[in-house]
Amino acid sequence: MSFNELKLIPPILKSIEESGYRTPSPIQNKVIPLILAGKDVMAAAQTGTGKTAGFTLPLLQLLADGKKAESNQVSALILTPTRELAAQVNESVRVYSSHLPLTHFAVFGGVKINPQLIRLRKGVDILVATPGRLLDLMQNNAVRFDNLKFLVLDEADRMLDMGFLPDIKRILNKLPKERQNLLFSATFSEEIKALCNKLLNNPISVAVSPANTTAKSVKQWVHPVDKKGKSALLSYLIGHNRWQQVLIFTRTKRGANKVGYDLQKSGVNADVIHGNKSQGARTRVLAEFKAGKIQALVATDIAARGLDIEQLPQVVNLDLPNVAEDYVHRIGRTGRAGAVGQAISLVSADEVDSLQSIENLIGEKLKRIVVDGFEPTNAVPETHLKAVQKKKKPHKKKIAKAKIKELESKNNKKPSPQKRKNNIAKRKPKPKSKQPNQAVVQKPKA
Repeated sequence: MSFNELKLIPPILKSIEESGYRTPSPIQNKVIPLILAGKDVMAAAQTGTGKTAGFTLPLLQLLADGKKAESNQVSALILTPTRELAAQVNESVRVYSSHLPLTHFAVFGGVKINPQLIRLRKGVDILVATPGRLLDLMQNNAVRFDNLKFLVLDEADRMLDMGFLPDIKRILNKLPKERQNLLFSATFSEEIKALCNKLLNNPISVAVSPANTTAKSVKQWVHPVDKKGKSALLSYLIGHNRWQQVLIFTRTKRGANKVGYDLQKSGVNADVIHGNKSQGARTRVLAEFKAGKIQALVATDIAARGLDIEQLPQVVNLDLPNVAEDYVHRIGRTGRAGAVGQAISLVSADEVDSLQSIENLIGEKLKRIVVDGFEPTNAVPETHLKAVQKKKKPHKKKIAKAKIKELESKNNKKPSPQKRKNNIAKRKPKPKSKQPNQAVVQKPKA
């Protein structure tokens, strides 16, 4: 199928062609017609499969012929968990709307709020926002949603993980009830499903791959190593394999700073990104890394979502994440749009529980490769995939339950007094019958 067959208008098709895309991804094939038909959608797909274009393209088309946003008003709101993802989504809107008379803007924290207040006075057709900064703007009466037609929650599970649920509820209370709702995510937890039930109106669920799976184009393996030897092994891998662009994940900001310092000492052109960096610094570092000016970028999970780099060849987990689902998002930075990628995890013995959780989540046991010269003193214990229990067919369960209930109802009925006597009589052992007119012979006493 081509983009032409999805019934997109010529200005959007022209922008897609200029971007170099020829055929829609599976998730785009499924969700674009549904969104154009006005349906509420909850969609799950692996990271890097084109979810952003999946909701951006139809939104642009639905807004193209509509009334332009008035002062302080917004026609479509897209909520994202991180600043980086907000900037990326806004950039996608810019690219795909290049031949349409639509306005767009991204608002997030870490930068001065006054320029955002001024810009919103003019009204925005598509506003991309992080929940915290959007609430700040709402409190300043900078933005209103009287004419809002569309709401998109992008990476909704991450927003819940980051504690944004109360903020999201406050925002939802200010939105009109009549609107089209779209929820996109790479993973779906029970909490997300509960949110969908409250937010969406008869939603159509779309998934192009099993939940919490990793892309087949990403080759994954583990290097067992002692914790104190991780930085040295990382430097060796970068030099020995001549990696020119590698994204490295650590669990903490302090750890990221230390790894970045160690890499620079070993001669690797490295930089660091995490929540303590200013937004300006984060934007600059990401731009330089995308442009290939930085060889190694060390990041906390702030970069696990929203970092879109074409042909990123390697991702390294220096520390395994606290939450197994974050592993899926981390390694989803490579192997995007069907490209081949590598995901390497340096695992010490104290991380075996995290490794076990990740393997159970993705349903795959990761290959272990010990690097010569970096053999761990404390071996990483073996892991075992959780056995999947076979479920019985529903109709058999129903039949069994019905029989149990029937038996219970029968047993609960109190028998009549006569029947009770008969039952007691039946339970008593019957005495042996004596022959008629037969004398009883007593044995003589010894």
